[in-house]
Amino acid sequence: MLLRLDHIAIAVPDLERAIHRFADDLGIPLAGRDSVPTQKTTTAFFPIPGTRIELVHPLDQSGPIQAFLDKRGGGLHHLCFATDDLEGDVETLRAKGYQFITPGPVAGAHNSRVIFIHPKSCDGVLIELVAEQR
Repeated sequence: MLLRLDHIAIAVPDLERAIHRFADDLGIPLAGRDSVPTQKTTTAFFPIPGTRIELVHPLDQSGPIQAFLDKRGGGLHHLCFATDDLEGDVETLRAKGYQFITPGPVAGAHNSRVIFIHPKSCDGVLIELVAEQR
């Protein structure tokens, strides 16, 4: 079952400039950074009450975030929802006709397990599901 909005992800062409904007200009403390080689991204997280902002940037000028930036420029990339039963939710949604980017969950930031629902299944919005970490 989906529990909460885990984070809102923003694709950024310049990670350092975006970190400066959120931390220094907007006053939201940086909680940390993480590289996610399986997704070819580097991330920075900013906690705000009830959720987090995740800045995503290509790790090496390749991969899905680079393709997104090349096609659309920076901006909202995806919404992520935490779930207490990742496999069960995937099975339920797949039975309802939802399409996923990968066949099953993969490694995500902070040693999490994630899966992305294809935007075609969600009116053009990329949705990530993340296993709730206890």
